[in-house]
Amino acid sequence: MTSRIGVGIIGFGTVGTGVAKVLLDNAALIRRRVGVPVDLVRIADLDITRDRGILLPSGILTTDAKQVIHDPAVDVVIELIGGYDIAKRVILEAMAAGKQVVTANKALLALHGEEIFEAASRQGVDVGFEASVGGGIPVVRALMEGLAGNTIESIYGIINGTSNYILSRMTREGESFDSVLKDAQQAGYAEADPTFDVAGIDSAHKLAILVSLAHGTPVNCKEIYTEGITHITPTDIAYAKEFGFTIKLLGIAKLVDGEVDARVHPTMVPSVSPIAQVDDVYNAIQLVGDAVGDVVLYGRGAGSMPTGSAVVSDVIAIGRNLLKGAVGRVPVASFRQDQRRPLRMKPIEEISSLYYLRFMVVDRPGVLAQIAGELGRCGISISSMLQQGRREGQTVPVVIKTHMAKERDVQTALRDINRKAFVSEPATLIRVEGRDE
Repeated sequence: MTSRIGVGIIGFGTVGTGVAKVLLDNAALIRRRVGVPVDLVRIADLDITRDRGILLPSGILTTDAKQVIHDPAVDVVIELIGGYDIAKRVILEAMAAGKQVVTANKALLALHGEEIFEAASRQGVDVGFEASVGGGIPVVRALMEGLAGNTIESIYGIINGTSNYILSRMTREGESFDSVLKDAQQAGYAEADPTFDVAGIDSAHKLAILVSLAHGTPVNCKEIYTEGITHITPTDIAYAKEFGFTIKLLGIAKLVDGEVDARVHPTMVPSVSPIAQVDDVYNAIQLVGDAVGDVVLYGRGAGSMPTGSAVVSDVIAIGRNLLKGAVGRVPVASFRQDQRRPLRMKPIEEISSLYYLRFMVVDRPGVLAQIAGELGRCGISISSMLQQGRREGQTVPVVIKTHMAKERDVQTALRDINRKAFVSEPATLIRVEGRDE
């Protein structure tokens, strides 16, 4: 019987430091859970001189990733480099060497997951990636094991802490996007280049992984409609409040008649709903199963220790499997590799939703009638309308909430309305999740 589980880390940044800290600080607890010691054997990073604030056993640091991959004392290789090419090479080389693998790399899995899953199946090794979605929230294991008996009907998630922090601050304080982003960067909640977060790309990567696990289907990230939060204004947030809604950047996936409607965009959700209460850098994911109903997972979606916690949970699961000779007990991608099936991803034009529309128009007689007429011509029914104050001849906002409508019809109507002489800027569209009343 194996007397210990040896662990090697490649990439000793924020998350790598958290992983090392959890493994060292909770070594006795982890041993009690696994049955044998789980030892940190090797750590590779380009910078092995910077003080990370933890005391490591001597001689475990190296600048050569191959020393981790090919060390016979290492049973589990943890890839925490990030990015695509090098990280993929590291993972595939580790598998070829017969090592079990753990990664937090959502971008890599979203783009090259199928290749990695197939390689793991071929090599007979496990790949853990709990930390790739939701930081410390155990959503991957919930989908792969806890909810394995359910058809997952829908996924709603706040899965990017940076965007949620920005929208929370804008909602509380009435500040502009640019102003709050600057503060978020200074506080360390946003990167110097925040594009991945605020443009919705990070959320789309995570949603691709969740959809793949929920439905056993390969997912092309490019087929997930992705829209960020850069165009959200304090004006829209204020109108959302008047309608009883809060704006959140959501990853949404629905299984509809055997097709997947998967998208990332700012969404108005009822202010009384649990997801609307999730503030700042926290994440929340609501899963709806046909047998279980609603399950909501909430917690810290990023950071050294929460993400480190998720990585170590994978190490423990793999360690238990190794001790029992049960590698591959849970299929790497939730469904057995030969049982994964391609499902059609519904284009955004085909979805139906409620909509919030804001038009900036010259205040003159007949404008409202023309807007309503164009919407009606495209089969879009108005649920409610707000126009605050009259300023004859000046530009004023006209805000409309629709009944359920087809995206294609709404976009056609907006194109026609935006061409009108009385419209001063392109209309703002925000999709709304809630009951049609």
